[in-house]
Order: sequence, then structure tokens, then C-alpha cells
Amino acid sequence: MLQKVLIEIFDRDLANLKTEVEAYANEDDLWRVDGEIANSAGNLCVHLTGNLRHFFGAVLGATDYVRDRDAEFSSKFVPRAKLLEDIELAKTEVRTVLEGLTEEELSKPYPVEVFGHPMTTEFFLVHLAAHLNYHLGQINYHRRLIATI
Repeated sequence: MLQKVLIEIFDRDLANLKTEVEAYANEDDLWRVDGEIANSAGNLCVHLTGNLRHFFGAVLGATDYVRDRDAEFSSKFVPRAKLLEDIELAKTEVRTVLEGLTEEELSKPYPVEVFGHPMTTEFFLVHLAAHLNYHLGQINYHRRLIATI
């Protein structure tokens, strides 16, 4: 049951991420920072797709994706088309992994101790959904704020 809920949430929020990235009238605004805004929407998008492709794809799905977390926040002016492509890749990897997980696997410890202590796979996947939604809200706010500056 949790599997289906997570698939629905990740599908919805990754579709919303795509919509947000597409909604920037000026592609360069994806990368704007101003005043106290430390992270651009572009960097948050790169971070989200890197995070999901790592924790779902590489760790649980044994893909060959290699995460470069530092680059997620230092990259500049990645073309919008590449951001959108990465969203689709993340969406595919998340769905593929979730569809393949059993209830037993969800209740087992996640293979990596991300927070310095063990947690179940289901706990960590719910955390990843919340993390995606948190940054999605930041991107939405960034887009609306940057449009007024």
C-alpha cells in the first residue's frame, strides 16, 4: 500500500517540478540569486534530481548513476532542457524502484546510514518525498519572487 502512495506522491511532485521549471519566462532566471536567496531554482532542481537518482537509482536500483553533491549547488546555467531531462530520468528511476520493492524490503533497514543511524527503507523513502516537496515549495517561491525583482 505504501508503495502505491509513494508512487503517486513522487509522480505528482516530479510533474510539479517540471511545471515549475517550465514556468520561468526567462531561462536565466532559473539561476538568479538575490539578497538572502542563496540557492537558485536551477541548483535546487539539480540537487533534487541528483538526490533521487542517487538514493533511489544508485542505492536501491543499482544504476550506474554517480552523484556529485557539490556540483548540485555549484553548477550554473545548466540548460532548461537538461533539467527537464534529468527530472524525467529521476521520475523513471523512482517509479521503477518503487514498483520493484516488496513490503519486506520496505521494512528492512535502508542500505546506507544517511543520518548516522539505521532507519527503515520506508521511513527514508517518506523522508525523500518530504525533502522533494520542501524544495519544490522553495522553487515555487523563488520563481514568483524573482519575477517581481
